Amino acid sequence: MPGSKHNIKPDCNDFKSVARALTIVENNLSGAGQLLKSLTFTKNIPVIGVTGPPGAGKSTLVNAVITNFADQGKKIAVLAIDPTSPFNFGSLLGDRIRMASNFNHPNVFIRSLATRGSLGGLSTKTIEMTDVLKAAGFDYVLVETVGVGQSEVEIAGLADITFVVLVPEGGDEIQSIKSGLMEIADAFIVNKADRDGADVFANNLKKMVQQKGTEIPVFKTIASQNNGIDEICNFTYAHTEKRNNHKEYLLTEKAYKLIQQKRMANINKAELYQSVSEAVKQTGFNIYLFAEKYSETQNPTSDF
Repeated sequence: MPGSKHNIKPDCNDFKSVARALTIVENNLSGAGQLLKSLTFTKNIPVIGVTGPPGAGKSTLVNAVITNFADQGKKIAVLAIDPTSPFNFGSLLGDRIRMASNFNHPNVFIRSLATRGSLGGLSTKTIEMTDVLKAAGFDYVLVETVGVGQSEVEIAGLADITFVVLVPEGGDEIQSIKSGLMEIADAFIVNKADRDGADVFANNLKKMVQQKGTEIPVFKTIASQNNGIDEICNFTYAHTEKRNNHKEYLLTEKAYKLIQQKRMANINKAELYQSVSEAVKQTGFNIYLFAEKYSETQNPTSDF
């Protein structure tokens, strides 16, 4: 049937079609599986991941970057991942106000997505919705992660280029940055570089990178004033093909998450909470025995 959910084709020249496709996929509505399996990718569209700790100015930075791209006539899609409340599983929808200046730009499409309990900020829905945006034909897809700790390295399984955003106040923590972050970062960005200690922080970060024997650049930006954004965009232009040799690894990571999600399809977190609430009242409650019995009763399916 023309115009049915099954026949929606996301097109970057028709934002309504993109929004409808994303809604169907995000909420797993009728036709979601068929829509995903019908996606075609006519060009190599780079996915840019932006991650880092809360308060680093990621949303302001992303807003400045997409403004730069849009001024170049590029079409950009942004998937902004917000924290999920651990109590009602809804999105907190935090820093979207930072991108308000681009909400109505004809070349910019912005969508928020809750983490849905994924500690690294990346749920299976992130993968699926990113692919919808790629199939729509945007020139760039930016994914801003919630940045909740070392688990943010999950972005490596999704993005072609990964920026790790830090701030000068993180100077005392620089030596505790784990190798995982070093491995996923294509570039570090020291944002809010007008603050005290920014130069020292950036230099220490460069030294740490050199000690690791890597060639990861360190940029300094003041995103709120649009300073240093040209360098970020020029780096992106030059490195859109950089990770092609990791294509099989990236696809394996995506396939693993998709298969994992399908096998957990029958596990409802709200229902799990109720079951735990009742079980924990029993004498001798053991979480491992509970998990084993619960998984046996749910019989999760892996059928696609």
